[in-house]
Amino acid sequence: MKRLTLTVTGLMAVLCIAPLCPAQTLGEYARAARSQDKPKQGKQPRQFDNDNLPRSDKLSVVGKDTPPANDHQNAQAQEGQPAETAATAKPADKPEQDDKQKQGDEWKRKIADQKKKIDLLSREYDVLQREYRLRAAAMYADAGNRLRNQGAWDKEDAQYKQQIEDKKKALDDARQELDDTKEKARKAGMPAGSLD
Repeated sequence: MKRLTLTVTGLMAVLCIAPLCPAQTLGEYARAARSQDKPKQGKQPRQFDNDNLPRSDKLSVVGKDTPPANDHQNAQAQEGQPAETAATAKPADKPEQDDKQKQGDEWKRKIADQKKKIDLLSREYDVLQREYRLRAAAMYADAGNRLRNQGAWDKEDAQYKQQIEDKKKALDDARQELDDTKEKARKAGMPAGSLD
């Protein structure tokens, strides 16, 4: 018993003193590691400014190369066509953009209508299922009622199950139609991300 008491007391003393010992924090460790890595790097990353950029070489530019406006007008004048100004060229692009915008809005409207139809069918399907469950619970809760009206219940039960099945089929058809509409819109040039 004395050994156990002595061991527990020693263990408690060690556990009480351990938190008081200064430990190296994560921040101190990171600073030490960074200071050790700096001499190893030696080479600084290259920085570009106007003084050290090449002036005689061409820089790589990403994107389409747009010809200067004067060259474009000169090329058209040489071909015998009147040179168009920027103001007259832009209205030709406007109708194309308007047509694309109208087409996009039309597809979005069709998809939104289809989603509304699916939402309505889904709610009707849920209501039919709930009504069926409530009627079944009420019918099976009363044994006397179940025995007296078994024939009528069988008819109503079959009718409700048929209505539920028809509603489920209509819902599945509407979902398939939505998928088909999205696929048609995608094939017509609409981005897939804008259709959801």
